[in-house]
Formats: sequence, C-alpha cells, structure tokens
Amino acid sequence: MQQFESVQYQRPLSPFSLTPWVRAIIIANAVVYLLMITVFTGRWFLEIFAFTPAYVLQRPWTLGSYMFLHGGVMHLAFNMLVLFFFGPAVEDKLGGSSFARYYLLCGLGGAILSLMFQLSPIIGASGAVFGVSLAFAVYWPDAPIMVFPIPVPIKAKWLVGFLAVTSFLFASAGSSDGIAHFAHLGGFLFGAVYLGQRHGWFSRARSSKPATSAPRVLVHPAAQRRSDVAKGQNSGRWSDKSVNDEVDRVLDKISESGIDSLTRAEKKFLDRMSKVTRKH
Repeated sequence: MQQFESVQYQRPLSPFSLTPWVRAIIIANAVVYLLMITVFTGRWFLEIFAFTPAYVLQRPWTLGSYMFLHGGVMHLAFNMLVLFFFGPAVEDKLGGSSFARYYLLCGLGGAILSLMFQLSPIIGASGAVFGVSLAFAVYWPDAPIMVFPIPVPIKAKWLVGFLAVTSFLFASAGSSDGIAHFAHLGGFLFGAVYLGQRHGWFSRARSSKPATSAPRVLVHPAAQRRSDVAKGQNSGRWSDKSVNDEVDRVLDKISESGIDSLTRAEKKFLDRMSKVTRKH
C-alpha cells in the first residue's frame, strides 16, 4: 500500500510526523523482533510469549504479548505498514489514550476468537492493525488507497471489506496456510463493537422507530407554552427552565455520541432554538 490522499483527512506521513502511540507501537514491535533474531533466538521465547489456546490459563499474559511477536521480517513489515498508513489518522480521531485502548482491545479480540475456534499458537499484530484499518474505513470510507500492483486507487471501505471477507472465507474453510485468520476476524469484530458502543450505533438501532411514530422532543402534557417557545411564537418564554434543560440534554447527547445520534425531532428542535436565538 502507498500513502492515501483524502479530502477529509490529510496528514504528511513520514517517520517524524507519526502520532505518539503509532510511533511507540512500531518501535516496540521492531525492538522485540530485533531481540528475537539476535538475543532470544531459542524456541523457549515463543513458547513463553506466543498465544497458545491450550495454555491460556497457565500463561494469561500471552493474550497481549503475542501481538508484539512476528515470524519473519515480511510479517512484521506488512503489519507495521498497515499501522503506519492507517494509524495516525485513527489516533488523531480517537485521541491517544482511546487509540491505545482500541489497539489493545482489537489484539485481545484476535486472541479470544482464536481461543474459541483455533488450537494452534498465534503471533503477530494482525488482529490489532486490522482493527485500526476498520476504524479508518469507518471514519474515511471513501479515502482512496493505492495497492501495488493495482493501477487505480481503491476506496478504503472496499479494501477493508475485502480483507474482512477474505479472512472469513479462509477461516470458515479451515485453511492451513499458517495465517491466523481468526485473529484477523477477532480484530474486526472487537473493533466494530468498540466503535459501535462509542458512537451509540447499537442503542440507536434498538430504539429506532418508524418516522411516523417518532416521539416529540418536548412531550410534557402541560408544556404547551414550551412548545410555543420552540416554534419561536413566544420569545419571552425562552428562559423557561424546561426548555433550557432540553437544550442542555440534546447538546450533551451531541457531545457524547455526535450529531448523527440525534433523532429527527431533536434536530428540528435545535433548528428552532437556533432561529429563536438569532431572532431575539
């Protein structure tokens, strides 16, 4: 993959412009791999720190340590390149500490899904970095990605979707190609759950109703005067505490889950309040 260009997000991707956590993760993986091929060359090192489902209770630390081990320079290079291209944008979007938690959670998801469906040991950061690629595709779905040797750019959502479908097909077929496909799927799955919880996708799906039966924003039976304020018909009532409380509630909802989390009625309510404010 080569550097992406997006009208929604542009960042000079050089080793000196990496975000702090992306830089730290790349350095940590590189250092561990260097130690593996120079100092800790015995098989015992992998046995202690690789994730082996059968020994998860005896070695619980391997749920996290496995994602810093790699089986070869190409394995390391691929994972770190994915992180290099997608990670800075996602870290900027989520924030440093949230990005670190998200990365580790996706890696943990890779181990847990492998624990459920795979017996062989696994190593590598693929589950974590595939989760990062998912976040990028969610936030910038139409960003063009150049993939060698394809001569035309591919939208991020299609590239990541292809990776997810391919991992699912190989995992379902019980492929013995030595690639931890269930770890990839675990990274995608846990990443999707995290992003869904962060942005309230699941709660909105549970509470969604047909537009014809959408509840009003201000529904108190004795609050006709507040409705008048919302319509701009009684500007003297703008100080009404209930209306102000409702404005605060809707603004808090935007702060917590984004403007897309608002219902149609809430958006209309804010629009009315904005017009009242500009007029009076």
